[in-house]
Amino acid sequence: MNILVTGACGYKGSVLVPKLLRLGHKVFAIDIMWFGNFLNPHENLTVEKFDIRDADNLDLSNIDVVIHLASVANDPCGDLDPKLTWEISCLATMRLAENAKNSKVKQFIYASSGSVYGIKDEKEVTEELPLVPISEYNKTKMVAERVLLSYRNDFQVQIVRPATVCGLSPRMRLDVSVNMLTMQALSKGEITVLGGEQTRPNIHIDDITDLYIFLLENKELSGIFNAGFENLSIKQIAESVKLNTGSRISTKASNDPRSYRINSDKLVKTGFNPKKKVQDAISEIKNAFNSGDLKNEPYFYNLQWMKKNEH
Repeated sequence: MNILVTGACGYKGSVLVPKLLRLGHKVFAIDIMWFGNFLNPHENLTVEKFDIRDADNLDLSNIDVVIHLASVANDPCGDLDPKLTWEISCLATMRLAENAKNSKVKQFIYASSGSVYGIKDEKEVTEELPLVPISEYNKTKMVAERVLLSYRNDFQVQIVRPATVCGLSPRMRLDVSVNMLTMQALSKGEITVLGGEQTRPNIHIDDITDLYIFLLENKELSGIFNAGFENLSIKQIAESVKLNTGSRISTKASNDPRSYRINSDKLVKTGFNPKKKVQDAISEIKNAFNSGDLKNEPYFYNLQWMKKNEH
């Protein structure tokens, strides 16, 4: 198939695109490349530096499927410039969807976020619970979902609400909980935990990218799916990192109220099952760091890099 991947040079895209190529698909990869391009050349890969805000100018005439990953990722980055966040993460999605409709695209897979639920007291946060987003990032994801669902009669809409992703990628992120705590342990010998009781759902990067492929290959599955399989407190994650690295843990107060868990039973019932755990991500990061394949680069931290480069 001919597949358009937006945000293709990002954390998830840099793992997903090679998998799609290995399966024999032709991939058209677009990205603003704020953090660089880590995709290797391939005869079936076309990479273009592109601002998703111009999505209505994309040529989708030969595209079968859109996998839409592009957005301003995470709460702090979204709050850095709310107007830009709405333009990229929401308005551009509407333009892309309208273009896809007019171009007769058959299938649209959207990467939303498990954080759209906001802070929940329920132990089982399912897709049926109301969304109460608390940040600009959460709000743009919620609105973009609703925009896409309005196109259900025009193409197959599949929306994924991922947990916090962890694990290795060529375009690494070291500002998400598991990856960040593991890098702290490896580079400093000490993990700093802010609060610690906050719960985060997690999913390995191999599993989330495999899920996009699973949906690609199971077009009949439509609607919204949570995707997170280990609901762990930050303290529990830190203890797992400590066990694997022998590092110390120090705890400080936190003013971050975000604490949420998600239930992914609906996804499991489709036949999809994860293959990896948080512990795998920690071990893989440790091995890559010790072998010199992973370094603590500044462009692996989204917020700091965006501030430095005035995005």
